[in-house]
Amino acid sequence: MLFLLTGDVQIGKTRWLEGLVAALADVGVGAAGVVAPGQWVPSAGPEADANGYEKLGIDNLLLPEGRHVPFARRRDLAHAEGSFDEGSQAARAQLAWHIFDDAIGQVNEHFEQLAAEACRLAAADAACESAAAATEGLCAPVRPRLLVVDELGRLELWKGEGLTAAVALLQQGPSAAFPHVLVVVRDYLLPEARHLLEPAWGSAALIGPTPASKQQVLQAFAHDRGRG
Repeated sequence: MLFLLTGDVQIGKTRWLEGLVAALADVGVGAAGVVAPGQWVPSAGPEADANGYEKLGIDNLLLPEGRHVPFARRRDLAHAEGSFDEGSQAARAQLAWHIFDDAIGQVNEHFEQLAAEACRLAAADAACESAAAATEGLCAPVRPRLLVVDELGRLELWKGEGLTAAVALLQQGPSAAFPHVLVVVRDYLLPEARHLLEPAWGSAALIGPTPASKQQVLQAFAHDRGRG
C-alpha cells in the first residue's frame, strides 16, 4: 500500500514518523529509507516558532542503520556561513532550504543499496517458491519492511532531480521486501506525487500525523501476517 503523509509545514510529520518507526519495531517490523528531522535550537529571534524554537537545518537519518547525514541549511544561513552553492540543485530551483548536493548523493546511494537488496530478496523469494514442493522448510520467508521517504519535494516532483534513486525504487511498486511505502509530501504537491506513484501502487491512502493514521499503517502489516 502507498501511504502519503501530508499536511502543512511544521505540524509534526517527521516526529510522528519517528514514533511510527518505533511502534513498528515494537511489533517486529523494520523500516528502511530516510527520515528528515530538523535541527532546532531555542530562540527568541524572528525565525522562532510559537514554542520558542528556531529551525536551522535538516538532517537525513538513514534507516535502518541510523547514520545521520547533514542534508540542508536554511538559505539565509547558508549564505551567511559561506556554504551556499549557486550551482547546486537547490539553488537553481530557488528553494528556501539549501540542500547540499553531496548529501543528495549520499542519500541516493543509500536508496540504490536498498533497491539492490530488494532485488536480491525478490530473486531468493522466487527461488524458494519454485523449489518449495521439493524442499519444504529450507527457505526463510522474507521479512517485509516499511519503505520510508521523507520527503519528496519540488526537486523530485517538479524538476526530476533530488532523490532520484528513491523515486526509481518507489516506481517499482510493491515487493516482498517492501510491500508498503510511506512518502512524506506537502499538500500542494499531492497531485504530482499521486501521478508519479499511483501507476505502480494503486490509489494512495492519504494520512496525517495522527494516532488513527499510525494504526492504519500498523494494521496493513498485521493484515499481511494474517494472510500469510
